[in-house]
Amino acid sequence: MRLVLAQMKHETNTFSPVPTPLSRFAHGRDRPWEGAEAREEFKGTGTALGAFIDLAEQAGAEIVLPIAAQAWPSGRVQQSAFEYIAGKIVDAVKQGCDAVLLDLHGAMVTERFEDGEGELLARIRRVAPRVPIGVAHDMHANLFPAAARCATSLAGYQTYPHVDMYETGVRAAKPVLDLLSSSKKPVLAFGHRPMLPHVMRQSSLDSPNKEIQARAKEMEKQPGVLSATFFVGFPHADIPHAGASAVVVTDNDPELARRCCEELLDMAWERRAEFVYRPEDLASSMKKAKVLAGKPVVLLDHYDNCASGGTMDTTTVLEAMIEARLEEAAAFAVCDPEAVARMKEAGTGGRVTLPIGGKADMPALGLKGKPLALAGTVKRIVDGLYRNDGPMARGEQMDMGTTAVLDTGGIEVVVVSRQVEPFDIAAFRAVGIDPSSKRYMMLKSRVHWRAGLGSLARGVVECAGTGVCTSDYSQLQFRKVRRPVYPLDDM
Repeated sequence: MRLVLAQMKHETNTFSPVPTPLSRFAHGRDRPWEGAEAREEFKGTGTALGAFIDLAEQAGAEIVLPIAAQAWPSGRVQQSAFEYIAGKIVDAVKQGCDAVLLDLHGAMVTERFEDGEGELLARIRRVAPRVPIGVAHDMHANLFPAAARCATSLAGYQTYPHVDMYETGVRAAKPVLDLLSSSKKPVLAFGHRPMLPHVMRQSSLDSPNKEIQARAKEMEKQPGVLSATFFVGFPHADIPHAGASAVVVTDNDPELARRCCEELLDMAWERRAEFVYRPEDLASSMKKAKVLAGKPVVLLDHYDNCASGGTMDTTTVLEAMIEARLEEAAAFAVCDPEAVARMKEAGTGGRVTLPIGGKADMPALGLKGKPLALAGTVKRIVDGLYRNDGPMARGEQMDMGTTAVLDTGGIEVVVVSRQVEPFDIAAFRAVGIDPSSKRYMMLKSRVHWRAGLGSLARGVVECAGTGVCTSDYSQLQFRKVRRPVYPLDDM
């Protein structure tokens, strides 16, 4: 048995000014991991690709792994990058195989294609019309009909924070492997509802998504149901099929698949008002932070989360913390390679005064970058490499690039050269900061921080700063998304 395994993951924020060339998928390398190197990098990790490798080895299969490419969310993927990654995968399939297992995100938009994953799957179908294809998707997938038509099996994360990546790989792959052994015949049903759930209301730890995901898991215990997924979708993509969808795969029972799929979609639609998030003004957030007791109080700079395509260089929340005189604080992080270079030149212990952040303009919001002048001592300089402890993406290597910590007296500001969301304790260990020792901890994150850092928080304040991950839809101009759609339209 010959299996082609591959990864192509990117969540595209079409409002983001951050470019997405092939190098963004390479994490400081010349190109993404390929071949034996990719297999070595992802074997033993808590990812869908890690699950594919384990299942293929257990089956005694010949493994072909042409490429493992993933990038932090940003703007549209450059066409040349997509063609390189997709070309590697399609070429491997063209050589012949018994099945294909793909670790995809589900919300990739390229310079030419609004459905990057659907285009990849269609190309695979053209060279291998009958080969079974198993697909693992992120919960934030914006599912187009092409992907659902081409996939034999499709399953998405049931948790946000995404702590079930490995398990999703198993749920996506097992129906395909069972098909090869003639023990199962997977059939798939999918559908949409016209709604754009706010990301800040999508956590599976909270209602209403908590109950919907629990129901999906219950469905999978029914005889004949192989996988059931409700996708909250990614709303910061101005494309026709952005938003909520569902997929259910059964063993040769299309009526059961359709019935379960519609039930999940109906649950979401009936509770659509609960998926609407209403941010408070930043001044109120700072007042709230000052009266909360305990260490640490987490301040979420959720408008500028790089895991949703943010520039990670806006300083609105950081400046508000300084003006509010919040001390014993850490801020993770501002992405500013120029500032890091200047701090590296000054060296550990050096005193610097320099502009931090604000290097990127945001045309979609009509905003210019606004650097923040800071003075302080360079406390630490590190290479920025670490591996996640988990539970999210356990064992996966992260790369912040050269990273410096600037101690301003009241706030230790982590300044990175490459964007990375702080969702794992290993990120703080890498820069020598103990979050539990801080009274305040500012994170450029939305929900994922709860995976590795949630247990540390003694209070949480959601701060509406500045950025293309804004939770205020009125700041964004949607031109292509299907209409009417809730809550942009009164439905």
